[in-house]
Amino acid sequence: MAVASLGEALRALGRGPDEVARHPVMHGPAGTLLSWGLPREGSVPEWVGVWIEGGRATFLGGVSAPARTSAGHQLEGDAARLVDLLAEAIRQYLERVEECDARLADLQRRGRTAPARELWELQRATATLRGLLGRTLVVATEAAGPFADAFPGADRALPSILQEVERVREVALTVQQSLSDLVLLRNSEESNRIAETANRLSAFSNRIAVLTNISNIRMLGITYIALLLGLVSAVVLIPNTAATILGMPSAAWVPGLWVDGILLGLAVVPIALVFTRPWVLRMLRDLRESEGHTAEGVGGLPEIPESAAPPPEPPAEKRAGR
Repeated sequence: MAVASLGEALRALGRGPDEVARHPVMHGPAGTLLSWGLPREGSVPEWVGVWIEGGRATFLGGVSAPARTSAGHQLEGDAARLVDLLAEAIRQYLERVEECDARLADLQRRGRTAPARELWELQRATATLRGLLGRTLVVATEAAGPFADAFPGADRALPSILQEVERVREVALTVQQSLSDLVLLRNSEESNRIAETANRLSAFSNRIAVLTNISNIRMLGITYIALLLGLVSAVVLIPNTAATILGMPSAAWVPGLWVDGILLGLAVVPIALVFTRPWVLRMLRDLRESEGHTAEGVGGLPEIPESAAPPPEPPAEKRAGR
């Protein structure tokens, strides 16, 4: 079956056009397709294939390569073309790996200022190169093994091709490992920054909690003073109210001695009832400390000038009319 392009080879094998990127070697009743890719700008490589049918090889893809490696091994025909194409692919892989290494060195020099997007792009590029190198290794192994009859004489050059592929793969692996270390370092730096920010937020939270506790203590002191003033006012109000009532003309029939006794009783009894309670005595003992907290609380109240105060809202009826 005559095959003139990669698309025809895939159709002859009953495969879709996207399967060339997944399988370097595809077998079928009509023949076998070996394919590898040459790196190009972007993420899609340029595919090169060899269709093998009945011990004959047909090269697909329209890519040519200078006859350098084959000339050194004195190869001719399909073997020379296969070896030259594989050698050209390896040379381009090595150039791309060196470019990735240079970009990696630039990213390492820039440190934190290097955008994370460039890191991920470089990581994808190195991963793509390692995948293409793996495909080339598979193709060279198949050509040196099961399909050696289709490339007579290629066994003299394919071992060196395999060694070169392995060497470039090691270089690519070193670059990818260095890139992974750089990514881990960036992640560690970002984690440290996040932890530092979290610690600062925790310190602010603790400061707010301290200020809240101080405010609560000051308000408690003000409340103690207000409660004590309320008790004193109640004690004073009872005899004062009684004196007002007994001093009215309608109470003129009450004897003066009784008035004195009632006023004296109403003055003494509330004082005795209130100021003999244990909790009142405890408040009186802590009065000095409460006074200090009250002074701190009042002194800490900010004074807002009249110009900075928000304007009063209009009455509800005016807002509704507007």
